[in-house]
Amino acid sequence: MPEGHILHRLARLHQRRFAGAPVSVSSPQGRFESGAALLDGRPLLRAEAWGKHLFHRYAHGPIVHVHLGIYGHFTEFHLADDGIPEPVGQVRMRMVGAEFGTDLRGPAACEVVDEGQVADVLARLGPDPLRSDADPALAYKRIAKSRKTIAALLMDQSVLAGVGNVYRSEVLFRHRIDPYRPGVEIGDADFTAIWADLVALMKVGVRRGNIVVVRPEDDHGAPAYAPGKPRTYVYRRAGDPCRVCGTAVRTAELEGRNVFWCPSCQQA
Repeated sequence: MPEGHILHRLARLHQRRFAGAPVSVSSPQGRFESGAALLDGRPLLRAEAWGKHLFHRYAHGPIVHVHLGIYGHFTEFHLADDGIPEPVGQVRMRMVGAEFGTDLRGPAACEVVDEGQVADVLARLGPDPLRSDADPALAYKRIAKSRKTIAALLMDQSVLAGVGNVYRSEVLFRHRIDPYRPGVEIGDADFTAIWADLVALMKVGVRRGNIVVVRPEDDHGAPAYAPGKPRTYVYRRAGDPCRVCGTAVRTAELEGRNVFWCPSCQQA
């Protein structure tokens, strides 16, 4: 599932390419036909992200809420290349502006909502490290009272919005924190350092379009876990030697998701 930096990057891209002018909206697949008809020809006012949720705000009220889920993705195209291309695959929503277009395929959610429904979505989300209005104290208040593991809490979108499995595993390694440590044992200094690191790392993700977590001094040539994937300390490197100490990286299932850690660098 795309992590929060991808949604913020999409919001910035769509703001730059479509906002401030009327947009042609359609649903080649047909599953968003009534929503597209409501939006077609309206100016897009603003695109913004909160965690793993994307919102397109149109003139005179309608808002599109998109959650990509596991399979959703946008494909961008430039009209100057070959005009408007024929849809390929199951395109849920197509947006076309003056110079650019984008196709949305396979989202978990693509719906027209109002301000009240947006408020309901946001009420379920914790602070987003990529938002300037985020209040990290709200996240720490929940973490400091919980007996759940810090690894589970970092993935809980009601605690922190936008953090996924890669950032979760990597930030815990970078701060030498055992993923099974309960939230109540995470001190204020530990959380402050985790939050600051997430803010910095995810901003790099927005800017560069990929996840960069390995410090130069620890990057000794060990390859990424798969071609085209980010170089990581522990994520998807189970059984491989730790980039810092050489101990075999471990993995286990935790609340339905695999967590990765180094048992030497991240001792309980």
